[in-house]
Amino acid sequence: MITGELKNKIDSLWDVFASGGLVNPLDVIEQITYLMFIHDLDDTDNLRAKESAMLGLPHKSIFADEVTIGERSIDGQQLKWSTFRDFPAGRMYTIMQEWVFPFIKNLHADKDSAYSKYMDDAIFKLPTPLLLDKVVTSLDDIYELMKKSDDTDVRGDVYEYLLNKIAQSGLNGQFRTPRHIIKMMVAMMQPKPDDVICDPACGTSGFLVSAGEYLKENYKEEIFFNKQKKDHYMNSMFYGYDMDRTMLRIGAMNMMTHGIDSPFIEYRDSLSDQNTDREKYSLILANPPFKGSLDYDIVSADLLKMCKTKKTELLFLALFLRMLIIGGRCACIVPDGVLFGSSAAHKAIRKEIIENNRLEAVVSMPSGVFKPYAGVSTAVLIFTKTGHGGTDKVWFYDMKADGFSLDDKRTPTAENDIPDIIERFHNLDKEADRAKTEQSFLVDKQDIVDNDYDLSINKYKEVEYVPVEYPPTAEIIKELKDMENEIQKGLAELEGMLDE
Repeated sequence: MITGELKNKIDSLWDVFASGGLVNPLDVIEQITYLMFIHDLDDTDNLRAKESAMLGLPHKSIFADEVTIGERSIDGQQLKWSTFRDFPAGRMYTIMQEWVFPFIKNLHADKDSAYSKYMDDAIFKLPTPLLLDKVVTSLDDIYELMKKSDDTDVRGDVYEYLLNKIAQSGLNGQFRTPRHIIKMMVAMMQPKPDDVICDPACGTSGFLVSAGEYLKENYKEEIFFNKQKKDHYMNSMFYGYDMDRTMLRIGAMNMMTHGIDSPFIEYRDSLSDQNTDREKYSLILANPPFKGSLDYDIVSADLLKMCKTKKTELLFLALFLRMLIIGGRCACIVPDGVLFGSSAAHKAIRKEIIENNRLEAVVSMPSGVFKPYAGVSTAVLIFTKTGHGGTDKVWFYDMKADGFSLDDKRTPTAENDIPDIIERFHNLDKEADRAKTEQSFLVDKQDIVDNDYDLSINKYKEVEYVPVEYPPTAEIIKELKDMENEIQKGLAELEGMLDE
């Protein structure tokens, strides 16, 4: 979580855009994303050069030699952020407009890649050299502050804070999943090098990026020293779909910046007939849209067979089951209503997951987790597609704190249940003896069936009532009389002082 000077710098960057005449929040975040991507390209290229030198491997810089755009050529070094940031404003603007921006638009050789697809209609919108100069200077200051931060995830937090500006603006607001919640879900699912991972409502690809980072941290040698697994990681492991082209563009750049060359990021209405994916993915990580309502006409017919409803949160659960391979796993965020809703559709999807697949865990989260974007109470559902049942005992956890205050400010706090959630989830054998009065416990499948497939934790959590003992009535009356006598005595003394 970013605070203090860094937050002020980002706020002032937003003001710089406003003073320069760029006020549409989506345009601003898009232009900032392009510039951060250009900055990160320079940093990433330098890092890979160092890594190659350490390993004794050859390295070909993307800025090496001359770069040709159309019929013209330029020294590639001039396209590096660390080079052009020192140019006068006019020359920097010309280099950016005529060279750097066309360079990043044509960066990817594969014209069918996600990056190429969504960069094709990207436009450089900064209107003046002066504005570009101010923005570049501001971003340099922000990156310097990020380097000084002890937080290893500070870049992600900066980006989340920028995206928060969209939500605050009230224009095409995006519902962001906090990065620490994403990382919790990824750590619980523990992606493997042979997984095929999908987020059918990917936004800026937060889940996919976090899964990629987890694999890098835990399977670095296994992936990057095996040609086949490296190729799978780079080109066929990650799939993301969304209906917002701006978010797809940001998501594609986000993935590429994190070292994933060719993720399959595509414009698609996941709930419609255009999504034909069936039994394709081994892991789904998602926070699908809530509170949406669709017409039956535009929803895929096979989803309606499983769960006839217009509610997007229920249709997405049906979709996840269809898209997963047998043995595939899913961790998704759902609003609380999914857990206890009494409609036929609510009961049908819960029954489908419990009776025909294996429901493993329900983690209830407090309503403040998604502030300041929304105050809705949510839960994480974790299940495995089996096609033939398998639910035995379901693990429930009552999250009370996530490391941040549960108000709009979301300031860091010492209370944090996330490490405990991850540890307990991976050691469910130790949960068998926990009482239902504790923060986590196991519930038999039959108990859930008997409660009409209700998955709200309060249905099963037992509350301990500690009896309060009060002194005898006579003793209380005596204390009251003694107090009254003292008051009367005090009043008499005051009256005596007034008579003197």
